[in-house]
Amino acid sequence: MSTPSGSPERDCSTGGPNHLECPPSSPPGMDHSMGSPLLSPDSSCQDAMLSAPAASPADSESLSPDELELLAKLEEQNRLLEADSKSMRSMSGSRRNSGSSLVSSSSASSNLSHLEEDTWILWGRIVNEWDEWRRKKDKLLKELIRKGIPHHFRAIVWQLLGNATDMPVKNQYSELLKMSSPCEKLIRRDIARTYPEHEFFKGQDSLGQEVLFNVMKAYSLVDREVGYCQGSAFIVGLLLMQMPEEEAFCVFVRLMQEYRLRELFKPTMAELGLCIYQFEYLLQEQLPELNVHFRSQSFHTSMYASSWFLTLFLTFLPMPVATRIFDIFMYEGLEIIFRVGMAILQYNQTDLIQLDMEGMSQHFQKLIPHQFDSCPDKLILRAYQVKYNPKRMKKLRTENRLLKQRIETLEKYTEQFVTGLQTQLEQSRLQEAEILGALKEMQDKVLDLEKRSSSLPDENNVAQLQDELKLVKLRELETLHSFREMQDTVTELNQRWQLHMSKGGGGGGHWKESPKKNALNELQEKLMGVRLREAQAQAELREVKLQNQIHSKLIGRHEVESAAMQERLQQLAGQNKGLQSQLTEMKRKRAELDCKSKEEVMAVRLREADSMAAMAELRQKIAELEIQKEEGLIQGQLNHSDSRQYITQLQDQIGELKNEVTHISCLTVILQTLLSRATYGSEFIHFHTFFVCWYWSTPW
Repeated sequence: MSTPSGSPERDCSTGGPNHLECPPSSPPGMDHSMGSPLLSPDSSCQDAMLSAPAASPADSESLSPDELELLAKLEEQNRLLEADSKSMRSMSGSRRNSGSSLVSSSSASSNLSHLEEDTWILWGRIVNEWDEWRRKKDKLLKELIRKGIPHHFRAIVWQLLGNATDMPVKNQYSELLKMSSPCEKLIRRDIARTYPEHEFFKGQDSLGQEVLFNVMKAYSLVDREVGYCQGSAFIVGLLLMQMPEEEAFCVFVRLMQEYRLRELFKPTMAELGLCIYQFEYLLQEQLPELNVHFRSQSFHTSMYASSWFLTLFLTFLPMPVATRIFDIFMYEGLEIIFRVGMAILQYNQTDLIQLDMEGMSQHFQKLIPHQFDSCPDKLILRAYQVKYNPKRMKKLRTENRLLKQRIETLEKYTEQFVTGLQTQLEQSRLQEAEILGALKEMQDKVLDLEKRSSSLPDENNVAQLQDELKLVKLRELETLHSFREMQDTVTELNQRWQLHMSKGGGGGGHWKESPKKNALNELQEKLMGVRLREAQAQAELREVKLQNQIHSKLIGRHEVESAAMQERLQQLAGQNKGLQSQLTEMKRKRAELDCKSKEEVMAVRLREADSMAAMAELRQKIAELEIQKEEGLIQGQLNHSDSRQYITQLQDQIGELKNEVTHISCLTVILQTLLSRATYGSEFIHFHTFFVCWYWSTPW
């Protein structure tokens, strides 16, 4: 049996309670010195008692006939006690502080049978001769504890099993109660939830709640790392049902220090995870069908087994059954919790396989706790039929520790990798923001050019101006034509005038002077009117030519500007398209880079995991070789001449394995160093190529 280190099965040759006395005539119905609210005796059934866990064949051979007879009497006594309802009502007593004797004396009750008296005498002798029993009759003591410690002896036996009878911390208890604890509010809040149906703890101002608060507060001050955890109150409550608060405090401190309970109640609850891991191994090995069913229904082990380890079945099973389990726990440690848990699952396997998740939850809550009310020995018997290998459980503990180390390493590496990816993502986002800013700037320029282009004449306006220009040119041609006709008319009139003058001068002076002058004046007036009209026409012609030139230059300039705008617009559209294609290409490359980086990192992580696994396996081989070496030396299987050679071989093998471990450790360190220095993207790919080449070129 595996036990907590340094407590349940340690050597008790020193510091034993030699001052304790338990007169053989003291009956179990008296008010004893460890008085507190008392539990009713454990219920059982005759069949279970007859088949209760007895000594193994090897143990039976080592017991004397007197001891075997004593065991038989004890079984009969337990059967009679638990069948007698009157004995259940007789077990009540009053609480008072412990004195110089932990088990007081009283006159024998007249209604007790000889077997009852023998039981009382037996356990009185065990208490008073405790050191001798632990040294010489340890196997018999183990069997007696498995069959149940008598109720009136539980307080002192638990203290003896935990070596808590004389602890220095007991003298500090009263001072601790005067101090203030940061956990007081939490403790007050949970006190009413601890054994709410038990008479000792009923009522807000009850004595049970007050002493429970005192013990929990005192421990939270002694162990500030753990402080207060709700499940621990049930264990303290059970102790207070058996003994005064000072003794309960000492036993609880010993349980936390020596029975792995402190690790269970730490804030990280790492020990609870280990227990669940070990229990899952037992479940997978011994009940594979039930394990598969649990997994298919997502019914995790922690959903039903966490309270088993945290409260030692005190919140799951009825008090008489849980107290019997606690008896064994005080001697054998957490092993009994594993055994009882597996026994419960074996007993209910057929029913559980037929239920879904909700049905299994109801089955665990309502049916299983009351299956062994009348026969606690039946559960104990089944528990010791469970296969339990302490060495394998120790290896599982080592494997779990190595697994946790690997997980922590991978989490640390993953955190670094995620940080690098986040940095790379931020850089990519900055680049993307810069590209988007440049793209937006180009788009603004394009919009501005489009606005400016819209203010210029469009094609229809240009065509209209061209039509107007044609009309102006036609009017100019018509004006020129009219001007030429007028010139021809003036020329013709001049010719006619010259001809008339020539004819009048040669024909004599028969013309009168005044009529000639009148005609000449008239012609001169006409000529002047024609010349005026000619000048006006020329002025209009010059104005039309000027307007024509202005319009021609304006149209030419608009055409040039429009062509330039169109060319600029095409250039900007091309640049915009190029930027869009560059942005798309960058996104695609970044996605490819992310994918490739993830693949490379996963490959590196797998290699690192393989390295860690190889290291764990090599360390396990080293441990096995060292164990083989020690076993070979202790058992004397090697003679003097061969032992040195065998030890030398073992040392050589251990040296080779240590060299391999060192080599792999160096590889891991180099890997982590390169990973911490490597950048991402193309540099990460170059790093991985270098690492792969180095890894496969290194001789192993």
